[in-house]
Amino acid sequence: MLAVAVLAAGKGTRMKSDLPKVLQPLAGATLVERVLASCRSLRPERQLLIVGHQAERVEASLSAWGGLEFVLQQPQNGTGHAVQQLLEPLADFDGELLVLNGDVPLLREQTIADLLQRHRASGAAVTLLTARLTDPTGYGRVFADAEGQVSAIVEHRDCSEAQRRNTLINAGIYCFDWRRLAAVLPQLRSDNDQGELYLTDSVAMLSPAMHVEVADADEINGINDRLQLAQCEAVIQDRLRCHWMREGVTFVDPGSCTLSDGTRFGRDVVVEPQCHFRGDSVIGDGCRIGPGSLIDNARLADRVEVVYSVVRQATVAEGCAIGPFAQLRPGAELEADCRVGNFVEIKNSHIGSGSKVNHLSYIGDADLGTAVKPWRSAAPASW
Repeated sequence: MLAVAVLAAGKGTRMKSDLPKVLQPLAGATLVERVLASCRSLRPERQLLIVGHQAERVEASLSAWGGLEFVLQQPQNGTGHAVQQLLEPLADFDGELLVLNGDVPLLREQTIADLLQRHRASGAAVTLLTARLTDPTGYGRVFADAEGQVSAIVEHRDCSEAQRRNTLINAGIYCFDWRRLAAVLPQLRSDNDQGELYLTDSVAMLSPAMHVEVADADEINGINDRLQLAQCEAVIQDRLRCHWMREGVTFVDPGSCTLSDGTRFGRDVVVEPQCHFRGDSVIGDGCRIGPGSLIDNARLADRVEVVYSVVRQATVAEGCAIGPFAQLRPGAELEADCRVGNFVEIKNSHIGSGSKVNHLSYIGDADLGTAVKPWRSAAPASW
């Protein structure tokens, strides 16, 4: 059996935000949603979220997630203290406990699955995720043999000069044999600089302890401030763009465009510079988007062209051309082969196939038929 515990109780004071750190957005999802999603494929029997700062707000944000158990940590006195709060809710549990951090959102599903598989195969009491960093300053160093058995974890401030040359660091992600961890949790002590209970200290009490080194060190990046949030956003955006380019999408200037996880593209789509996709947008085959366009929770069928325009919560059928400088607002619905031209705004309206709204127009709460064209009057010859 598997239980997953996500540590999500901290204040995140360095974010300097009224929003709890774990609710900060990253490519269209909150940090904690990303962490929960990373272990969904494991199908854990128990999912526990350890909350503290603005606990009610965090719980409310996850109301749509099924099967979550919320455990209150009050006060917040370190990672070891957080996991001690599981002693009662997991009193009858017998299996593995996977401990994740709510502010480490870049872990891939396969990395977590590998950690669990290696833990089960080795029969270890604890298996921790590690990484090698070019600059490991500030991180605890992990000392292990060639078989991956851990002999010690030494905090950076306690390392000798020779020990500091070790670049293998503790990522703070653990898989425990729960029964063996529960036996040592009450023994944790707060005799350290911060006066807190550290989960790391439990590793020295458990044997054998193993480690699994992550191949991509970016996966273990944590977020404490806005700079690190932006750095993680860049990693996710690069992953998303690379995925879709491999699936047949052309990005003319990839670094200038941003996506959400929910964006879906067909084949032979061309995305010009400075285009942004939000929410659960769907872009059909052969579309050309941009430059300078925003597609937000919209559905575009095949061969749609959008130039310097905003399409938000609208539906566009095949062969339509939109822009430049047009805005399709929520509820706009275009049938096939429509033309929406310069400085046109359409809201909550149905536009029949082959119709044209050429320029400088507002269409709101309307229903236009098929092949509707702009009316033109002939000026008298004497004018």
